[in-house]
Amino acid sequence: MSAGTIALMWEARATEGRGAELLEWARARAGELARPPLRSELLRAPQDRVLVVTWWEGAYGDELPELPEPDAGIVTRPVHRWRFESLGSAGR
Repeated sequence: MSAGTIALMWEARATEGRGAELLEWARARAGELARPPLRSELLRAPQDRVLVVTWWEGAYGDELPELPEPDAGIVTRPVHRWRFESLGSAGR
């Protein structure tokens, strides 16, 4: 695929009572990426879930900086990761 914009999504669920800790951990790691993304966003959801989305210039298969796995004690399961290629605006 040709170069464009790639969105990387990183999602984790904290162990009970550690949602704020996971949120701050993700915020800190996003600030430590090897290079800054075009854009990034930090989101949270019920059940202490944390989502980090970063946007990068590049092709789908390019190696891009990603957030690492947190320590096993802070999350209930392995991190979920997704990669998407931007196709432009959805309208409106």
